[in-house]
Amino acid sequence: MNRRSFVAAGAAAAPVLAAPAIAQTLNPEVRWRMQSSFGRNLDILFFGAEQISKRVAELTDNRFQIRAFPAGEIAPALQVLDAVQNGTIECGQTPLYWYIGKDPALTFFTSIPFGGNFRQQGAWMKRGGGNELCSEMLREFNCVGFLLGDTGTQMGGWFRNEIRSLSDLNGLKFRIAGMGGQVFQRLGASPALIAGADVYPALERGTIDAAEWVGPHDDEKLGFNRVARFYYAPGFWEPCARGHMVINQRAWDPLPDAYKTAIQVACAEVELEMVARYDAANPVALRRLVGGGAQLRAWPREVMQAAWRVGHELMEENASKNARFKRIWDSYRPFRDDQFQWFRLADSAYDAFAFSAAAR
Repeated sequence: MNRRSFVAAGAAAAPVLAAPAIAQTLNPEVRWRMQSSFGRNLDILFFGAEQISKRVAELTDNRFQIRAFPAGEIAPALQVLDAVQNGTIECGQTPLYWYIGKDPALTFFTSIPFGGNFRQQGAWMKRGGGNELCSEMLREFNCVGFLLGDTGTQMGGWFRNEIRSLSDLNGLKFRIAGMGGQVFQRLGASPALIAGADVYPALERGTIDAAEWVGPHDDEKLGFNRVARFYYAPGFWEPCARGHMVINQRAWDPLPDAYKTAIQVACAEVELEMVARYDAANPVALRRLVGGGAQLRAWPREVMQAAWRVGHELMEENASKNARFKRIWDSYRPFRDDQFQWFRLADSAYDAFAFSAAAR
């Protein structure tokens, strides 16, 4: 090749070689703040916020950075949705059922008493219309949202005294979230929603008599076993507990499509990883708790039966007063019932044999 041909070839190739660098500069640098409803000590829950920050940066060559803050550093833990709605922060990690005071229909998108488990709830959200209904609601809060993790089925909480019958719930001061609190109120208890960091001191001082949070891994970290020894199962009001990443609509709309995709990819990764971490950590933590003196208890059957009845009464009552609640319940209940029938045939039949066989 002569010199003239070499120069011409180099000139022709130059735009191709420069294209990746030019493409990288087409998307702007963006800096967001994201506050979690959970503290750093709740490492699996706060992992959700940290992982969003890490993966979005990786997927955008660090041009889109989201700084994760633990509960309380910008807004109170129970007001993350409010902070996102009014633009104080661009996004947050929070369970939507904490905001049922704004609209009880929000509870569907985290968990309802005797609702679907992780897989069943996920199927409704992704294939049964749940995500679309959730998006419709969040638009009224000036937000968009994406599923962000799950705890799996939760435990029923820590109690200072045994619950032997329904009468033992009368006057019980119980820290409990979501519609589960309304169920226990109907059963005679006095529910209270308290942020994670404040539960232990309330239980220690006797301000409350019992508290539920998530399960062995988190409960051990929060130290509930040091101030209450009766540990109940299952958390029938939280057969799963879906978290959400909520994003201010005005912050979301101008994002480049690549950045929006990065957020959605990161959220999908967290959804699977979080429940896997809980499933791996909870059995180990439970052995430590029992070894340290925790007394495992199952709910008395009359409590479970009464809760089932009351829980469904509450759903029907809300549906009679709230048209949107009714529309979502009319979508959710038949889907859940179909899931129950399928799981009864497949998963539950397998579980009933295998779990018992393994315990011999």
